[in-house]
Amino acid sequence: MTIAVGDKLPDVKLVKAGEAGPEAVQSADYFAGKRVALFSVPGAFTPTCSAKHLPGYVEKAADFKAKGIDEIACTAVNDPFVMGAWGKSGGSADVTMLADGNGDFAQALGLVMDGSAFGLGKRGQRFAMVVNDGTVEQLHVEAPGEFKVSSAEYVLEQL
Repeated sequence: MTIAVGDKLPDVKLVKAGEAGPEAVQSADYFAGKRVALFSVPGAFTPTCSAKHLPGYVEKAADFKAKGIDEIACTAVNDPFVMGAWGKSGGSADVTMLADGNGDFAQALGLVMDGSAFGLGKRGQRFAMVVNDGTVEQLHVEAPGEFKVSSAEYVLEQL
């Protein structure tokens, strides 16, 4: 079943890609007590993700904070080293990279896609959500192959 607005996020282990290296975090702890704009990409360093998705959130970080967002986070079914490298190459300190290496978070959300035809295996769908103290306040899931409702610009318009 797919997560919905009003649901609590599932509590699974993610790995935060930080300056000191990978740091395991439980999703319940990470999202507690703050309002987070979370976006998910099928993969770090992939074309749309690198050219449009991540740059939009980097460029609009101050706008998100001005609208009451405490933190911006990005998740993907990639290992923490890849997420850390992607954050260093195209991100900023304003976007926290959360690796979902085994796809447990995507699976628990009910937002898995099958990219096997492209050699990607099971990945998280492209989506964005606003999470307030662990509860989904907004959810925007993209149709296959699209990039509209999970963009930084679209999510900002909804705040």
